[in-house]
Amino acid sequence: MDEIKKDGLSRRTLLKGAGALSAGIAAGGFAAPAVVRAQGTKTIRFLNAETSIDSIRALKVAAAEYEKQFGTKVVVDSVPLDGIFTKVTTSLRGGTPYDIATFAFVGHVLILAAEGQLMPLNELTDKYKWGPNILFPVDGKVYWYPYDYNLAWIYYRKDLYEKNKLEVPKTWDGFLKNSQALNGDGTAGSLFPIGSNGATNWLSPGFMWAEGVQLFDDKWNIIFDNADMAPRASRYLDFFGDLYKTMPSGTSQASFGEVLSNFTSGKVAHTAYAGRIIETIERNNPALADKYGIMPYMDSAGKHQAVNHGYDGWVVLKTPQSDEAMKFMKWFTENQYINFLHTAPLHFQPPRLDVYDDARWRAHPLIEKHNAAVEMMKSFLTDKNMILTSIDTQGPSPSLKPGKIFEAFVFPEMLQNKVLKGMSSAECVKAAADRMRQVIAS
Repeated sequence: MDEIKKDGLSRRTLLKGAGALSAGIAAGGFAAPAVVRAQGTKTIRFLNAETSIDSIRALKVAAAEYEKQFGTKVVVDSVPLDGIFTKVTTSLRGGTPYDIATFAFVGHVLILAAEGQLMPLNELTDKYKWGPNILFPVDGKVYWYPYDYNLAWIYYRKDLYEKNKLEVPKTWDGFLKNSQALNGDGTAGSLFPIGSNGATNWLSPGFMWAEGVQLFDDKWNIIFDNADMAPRASRYLDFFGDLYKTMPSGTSQASFGEVLSNFTSGKVAHTAYAGRIIETIERNNPALADKYGIMPYMDSAGKHQAVNHGYDGWVVLKTPQSDEAMKFMKWFTENQYINFLHTAPLHFQPPRLDVYDDARWRAHPLIEKHNAAVEMMKSFLTDKNMILTSIDTQGPSPSLKPGKIFEAFVFPEMLQNKVLKGMSSAECVKAAADRMRQVIAS
């Protein structure tokens, strides 16, 4: 039997678990890297998935500075995140691999690590103290450098709370009553998406995690509908069904953009997101900049709190330029990392705990202005009682199994069964558990 090790996941388990997702890679095979690059000038290829103008600019400025100092050229290509894995694997098959790449799904990192395509990055990560559940080691080796958390927490209209003499809720009942109280006069009480999209997977399960729901036991059996979990999940669905009545029309189709625009334009009183909402408020509706508050998801009894996990990171691939890529990453993470974080200063939440005490990071005007929110964000990492999980990080160790559940939109379908089809909560839970078993077996 394959043991789950304390320092991460055993390599044998990874190779077994790669399964269907890695089958295409295994079947096609990887070409031996046959990169021919200009003599006299070393070149590193960096595949970036942060496609904002500011983030691309920061990476290209860093690349130019590195070439000026060390003579090694760094070529930065930028593509949307959903095309990253395909582009990386295609480059490997073609024999012209990227040397550094960005990922936002640990399952993709696990596939490449299992195939022996990644460099261990412990020499870069071991020197720092990190937040929880972010390095995902394999046999004690860390194969990526996480550059941010994208945690999802709850936003609320602080000014409307004050106007209506509402208190920050500690239970679902309190949250529901506040949403009902603020539902009217052109403002919806809340917005938590239910569509078959990533926004629902990220923003709507947080209440469920706070209630202590888990998907797997330590043997990777689905326990979502067992005697302990089913009542918890049913309570969550009962609550969500009532909360849905405070949401605006069009919620069934809402995704990331609608969540951002509805809260930042003042159309909803509660929603969930990461720090991007604050940046969007500052850009599009600065009158709200001092009128919001943030809080974690709460459970039904007021005993537990949660934030939904999210993350991004860089990997270094095994290529003829691996040594040069490692040198660049060492230089970049020591000299340019904070400049990169500043391109989305409140959305790119640092996973490295030393950054919160770094005067260079604190110097950004938005970080200074929104210090109260920043301190709350940091507390989500340092509070030992805070539940920090997500669909794709559920289970006893990093694995592709929860990622399959994420990509099959099992949870959005469960919410739709409850609020659109009128199924009982117990029926929704049973159907979701059966679907999970089907998905992870495929």
